Amino acid sequence: MLDWLYTSIAWLLQLWHATFATFLDPAGGPAWALAIVLLVVTVRLLLLPLVFAQLHSQRATQAIQPEIAALRTRYGSDTRALGEAMMALREERGVKPLAGCLPALLQAPVFLALLHVLRRLAPGRPGLYSWSYDLTQLAANATLAGAPISSSFLAHDAGTSTRVVAALLAVTMCLTSYLTQRQVQRRSGPVTGQAATVQKALRYGMPLSLLVSAPFFPIGVLLYWTANNLWTLGQQVLLLPRPDTAGRPAVAPGPVPPGSTLAPRPGAKPVRPGRTKGGRAG
Repeated sequence: MLDWLYTSIAWLLQLWHATFATFLDPAGGPAWALAIVLLVVTVRLLLLPLVFAQLHSQRATQAIQPEIAALRTRYGSDTRALGEAMMALREERGVKPLAGCLPALLQAPVFLALLHVLRRLAPGRPGLYSWSYDLTQLAANATLAGAPISSSFLAHDAGTSTRVVAALLAVTMCLTSYLTQRQVQRRSGPVTGQAATVQKALRYGMPLSLLVSAPFFPIGVLLYWTANNLWTLGQQVLLLPRPDTAGRPAVAPGPVPPGSTLAPRPGAKPVRPGRTKGGRAG
């Protein structure tokens, strides 16, 4: 299974490199850099059906935010009843939280396969998966602004050019990752409590973790991740509308499901159904 994945990624890189090599130097870094960028485009186009499902789920999530707020007010500290009511609401409106994870999960094997392929590149090594020996040498010796695309910041033979290019790409990758997370969270609508804490951790934690791991990644992988972030950022801007928080009509609380009780305010006595505050039947 893994060999098939590695061979598929190598074949796609070879295909796009051959396309750009018709008018660019086959041994030059630009041809390989463009091949990596087009690899991103290919993968993201293949994932578009899942992306549309993800966007539908995000729009549905935005639409039910007022109703979720009403449910929180209605049930108060009754977390069990609140969870059941929120689950029923999501099922009714077709909100699928896991739909938002599928595109990212399916991109992970492609990233790992590209990382594996580029780490195997080195002058003098035999042909790589579907590549011939000559093509492998072209890729191993290709440089982008003087930096080999298969080298990394912490490589033992990394020169000044390699470290400068790797550092610039790492900063760009982290910046685009932060902007992507912020854009996604802004267009997903306002959240509070634990959800807000998780969003903040993702917004700052993801770029920081990338910054720590970036020195170990080959330059080609840094380029792939940066291009992937830019695609995601543009996709969010073009396809996902901003949440409409101005002038949104308030959602009246609906009927309480059978078997649930309204949580009383702190210090107040519970009110039985069918009785007023004074104890008389309504």
